[in-house]
Amino acid sequence: MTAAIIRGKRRRAAAAVGAVTFGLVALSACDKPTPLATVTVGSTTITAEAACYNDGEAIANDKVLGCMKGDSGKTVKASMEDKIRFGVDPKIADEGWTIFINNTPAEQEANKKTYRTIPASAFFAGGQGGAAQKTQVSIVEAATGKALGVWNFTLERQS
Repeated sequence: MTAAIIRGKRRRAAAAVGAVTFGLVALSACDKPTPLATVTVGSTTITAEAACYNDGEAIANDKVLGCMKGDSGKTVKASMEDKIRFGVDPKIADEGWTIFINNTPAEQEANKKTYRTIPASAFFAGGQGGAAQKTQVSIVEAATGKALGVWNFTLERQS
């Protein structure tokens, strides 16, 4: 009877060591996920990983514009009366972040909060041709004048 108990303990110990080893191998094969940014309009929330992110290191200046022009495939509809809520991972907020509308900075200073609300009308204001139908919005994490990450969203005007 004691031999059966010892064999059972060895088997469980070997299984535990195997599971830990498999877990470590699986984790080492994965890329570290980027921090997330979200946009919420009403009850609709879309979340995106970074279009460009260098694990907290600065992205080359010549690449940042290309990152902002990338299509995220993340689109949310909003009417002119809606409020658009932007949320960022605390890691992004610690460094500071700003919003770009169609590749142009919409703010003078970086925001260090994890959340903010902006009226949708600010994103669809048009020039002589009237209100825009779609607007590319980028959240850019920036520290000391260097971009650390770029998250892209598309806002589509709802009639």
